[in-house]
Amino acid sequence: MSLQLGAPVPDFEAISTHGPIKLSNYKGQWVLLFSHPADFTPVCTTEFIEFARRYDEFKKRGVVLIGNSVDSIYSHIAWTRNIEEKMGVKIPFPVIADLDQKVAKLYGMVHEPTIVTATVRCVFFIDPNQILRAMIYYPLTTGRNVDEILRVIDSLQAVDKYGVATPANWKPGDPVIVPAPQTTELAEKRLQDQSVEAKDWYFSLKRI
Repeated sequence: MSLQLGAPVPDFEAISTHGPIKLSNYKGQWVLLFSHPADFTPVCTTEFIEFARRYDEFKKRGVVLIGNSVDSIYSHIAWTRNIEEKMGVKIPFPVIADLDQKVAKLYGMVHEPTIVTATVRCVFFIDPNQILRAMIYYPLTTGRNVDEILRVIDSLQAVDKYGVATPANWKPGDPVIVPAPQTTELAEKRLQDQSVEAKDWYFSLKRI
């Protein structure tokens, strides 16, 4: 199955460190589903620490975090306890035990040219209607940038709320892009519109 932006994501049921999980139970909420290659590995440990430290920022945006890897539930429990004991950081989000790779294969997390026994670093941005809005893949050797993940969420939520688009490097507080007019008449009117900063008829900015 090939996941596509703008399409519904497949539902699943799985066991996690917080008990059974069914994705469709989170309908009405934003979900960030992310995979890591393996427990007790250094890059993954830094990512989990950062996701945990930024947990309240995700929560403030109404985003549920769900981790996933092909390790066992016992490995997940031992690893998250180890992170708390050694690093002083408690992991507040559930981690799916995907030993049979059911979720991993459903979401295309196993990339065989890279590794067949573990998931690569995937991030899936799922909106309250359970539509896939964005996805990012990283190699095993490159840890994720949580600032960028939060920026993508902020952009998606601003797009939905205000019906706009966001330019390169946009962050909250920056001007957004107003959709371009669709007729010659509206294009002419756009250039006279004092409520936006019209660089040209097709490129206008405003603040929200």
